[in-house]
Amino acid sequence: MRRSTIRLIATVATAAVATGVVAGCSSKNQVPSIGYAVDATIASYNGGSTLGATSGATAVFGRVLTGFFYTGPDGQQVADTDAGTAKEVPGETQTVQYRLNPDGVYSDGVSTSCDDLVLAWSARSGRFTRPGDNGQVPLFDAASTAGYEDIERVDCQPGSKDATVVFRPGKHYLPWRTLFTAGELMPAHVVAQAVGVPNVVDALRTGDGAVVGRIADFWNAGWTMAPGALDLAKFPSSGPYRIESFGAQDGLVLVANEKWWGAAPKTSRIVVWPRGTDYAAKAKENALGVVDVGAGSVAELDLDGFDTRTVPGRGAEQLILASGGVFGPAEVRRAFAQCVPRQALFDTLGKPAEPVEHGLGAGPLNTHVVQQDSLYYAAVAGAADQYRGADIPAATATLASAGAAQPTVRIGYRTPDARRAQTVAMIAESCRGAGITVVDAGAPDFTPRKLAEGAVDAVLAGPGGAPGPAGSTTNVAAFAALRAGSGLDVGGFANGRYDAITDQLAGEANSAVTLDLLTEAENLLWAQLPSIPLFATPRTIAFGNGMQNGIAGPTQAGTGWNMDRWVLQR
Repeated sequence: MRRSTIRLIATVATAAVATGVVAGCSSKNQVPSIGYAVDATIASYNGGSTLGATSGATAVFGRVLTGFFYTGPDGQQVADTDAGTAKEVPGETQTVQYRLNPDGVYSDGVSTSCDDLVLAWSARSGRFTRPGDNGQVPLFDAASTAGYEDIERVDCQPGSKDATVVFRPGKHYLPWRTLFTAGELMPAHVVAQAVGVPNVVDALRTGDGAVVGRIADFWNAGWTMAPGALDLAKFPSSGPYRIESFGAQDGLVLVANEKWWGAAPKTSRIVVWPRGTDYAAKAKENALGVVDVGAGSVAELDLDGFDTRTVPGRGAEQLILASGGVFGPAEVRRAFAQCVPRQALFDTLGKPAEPVEHGLGAGPLNTHVVQQDSLYYAAVAGAADQYRGADIPAATATLASAGAAQPTVRIGYRTPDARRAQTVAMIAESCRGAGITVVDAGAPDFTPRKLAEGAVDAVLAGPGGAPGPAGSTTNVAAFAALRAGSGLDVGGFANGRYDAITDQLAGEANSAVTLDLLTEAENLLWAQLPSIPLFATPRTIAFGNGMQNGIAGPTQAGTGWNMDRWVLQR
């Protein structure tokens, strides 16, 4: 479906109150542009890597790196026929035929090809490993192997526009539309050039350890990003925008891709302001046209004159707990969950501005992997009742049974974030009565890896440690974030039965069996407590004076999912 023909019932911004010209301008070039504030961190171009996924790459680069599908504003997967087409082929073995657009070409002039799919599958299937301290570990630092690990082969002639993806016998991956998507389908020709091979297809097919190792090294780290000079040859675009520059003062500047074969973007320049930007100052400077940030996260953010809504997002605000250290004993995790004031946190920080009776934002989030508007939600959420929160006598008794004397819990998150700071303060106040000391370990350079490193005991974030936009209706990331060995499993949780349940759910079409499996999964997760769900993450989404075609996207793709349709009427 072409974006220019999409008709969705959503918030369309055409604000009527003028506060000034809403535009962002790079100091290098005063071409009028639209400033986009989004609280992703921009650490990698590669949305399929752990670094890319945990920093919010898909919320920034969805219209720079296109794929066969993208996440729409309601969290659903939408086909992008500008990139190509994908269709299931009838038969006993699940098979999907992919055809890239014949006109598709990267901004560097190289045609898009099935090589990109082979690279994505190879990197995310978990099939390439090396010896580690505790057995084999993946060569590629993939955020998740969900779906890709079920693929037996990708039939592709190097340079071709066609690929046939064949799944393993006995496997049927229902959410296959979450594979080879926007922000995650990377330019294979860049990797081939970097490692010195004619193409990655033959190199990965032969399996030469040294060559595959070099390919993995580039896939893992070759697309990392930091403000400053970028080697733009490594960052070609397959979408309507391409990167022009990335600087601490000028933001991430995206400009119209001259090689784009689809409808030209309506605005030729977008300036993305990531987390760490002084959004309050940018708003005062009239440098923002679109804002998509965690509700209450930015102190003194004046959006007067903006068309502003605060809506529950698809991401789950949660505490991700370490699997060792202070939280090694299950009783300590249980005691902590009993003293966390989940209901009070929702009432104070998570409740939507407009009351919701059912669905997203209707109350504290009582599930780990099931969305609140799912038909299964009410039936599987019962195990959360014992952790509604602030049961200090129960927490004290549980802690005493573990023989843990006054533990200290360090909670980390990316700062500045006023809402998360208040969340930690409320938890500290509540848990103090149970003898648990809670320390605010938020930092401007915080990453979820701090949990594995032992620098903190819990992470306050979205699924997999996402700092900003997160979530989809399929909830693939939420499932993967608790799966052993997944890059998104930042807490190191490992439970064989949970992994088996997720494997079965991925191909289960029977609703009764699905209900049983989801109930078992939630009961298991509330018993083991690898994380503590709090509420559907509220998002403040605002469109400035004169903005048109802005449609709120409180999902992993962010509100920039259709930025190429944005228009600023001055």
